[in-house]
Amino acid sequence: MMRWSDVSPLASAFWRMALAAPLLSAWAFSVRKQDCAAGRRNDITRAVVLAGLFFVGDIGFWHLSLHHTTVSNATLLSNLAPVFIALWLWVACRARFARAFLAGLAIALSGAVLLVTPNAMDAAHASSSKLMGDGFGLASALFYAAYQLVVKDARSQYSTARLMAWSTTISALGLLPFALLSEGAFFPAQISGWLPLLGLALIAQIGGQTVIAYASAHMPASVSSVGLLIQPLTAAIAAWIIFSEAIGLVQAGGAVLLVFGIYLSKRAG
Repeated sequence: MMRWSDVSPLASAFWRMALAAPLLSAWAFSVRKQDCAAGRRNDITRAVVLAGLFFVGDIGFWHLSLHHTTVSNATLLSNLAPVFIALWLWVACRARFARAFLAGLAIALSGAVLLVTPNAMDAAHASSSKLMGDGFGLASALFYAAYQLVVKDARSQYSTARLMAWSTTISALGLLPFALLSEGAFFPAQISGWLPLLGLALIAQIGGQTVIAYASAHMPASVSSVGLLIQPLTAAIAAWIIFSEAIGLVQAGGAVLLVFGIYLSKRAG
């Protein structure tokens, strides 16, 4: 949907947040009584501010990555967050992981790498712009890891509706100056140009990130982040259908390893 939009990558990131924020706020307002009865917070705290700001870095770099490199490459690199999450939990929290979990993580990452290897090789020979796009994707993974850890912590205090309403609003405000200053259009040229942006808001932000925030309250951050490695597979399939980014035998084998690694890590987790 970002590829289909006729605004700049950072503008599309901003509109994803700005169009979703009012709907999420309305949802949060409708469940405020249930939140109060359950002892959930409704105010702004450091956790939701950090969640919003970390998501600015994640979504901003990811949209730039999608603009410069292949969909599958950008999605893979952005979803290397499980590695950074595991390292953080190991160093900062002295967490210890089952061998089966680490094996599943390694298998899933190996499968994800195989999934995008042909595109990565094509990108390396194509231009330095695609190499820069890969760098943006890796940078987004750092912010995505931080975002998932903060959301995991915040979900103990907030309902999904309130957390998403606050964090999405903060992300929109944080992205606005970058969107205004970036090269490219800020507003769509035609009315039809709003459709991909509405899709980003409704499907990706409200439909996708809301479910991730909900799940974070019920699963360890390390396990849920590995499950999100399924995104490179779904992105590769979508890019194959929509943008003719081919899937070969190597990529198909990588997809099998990816799914098996996720299964193994979740079983061990």
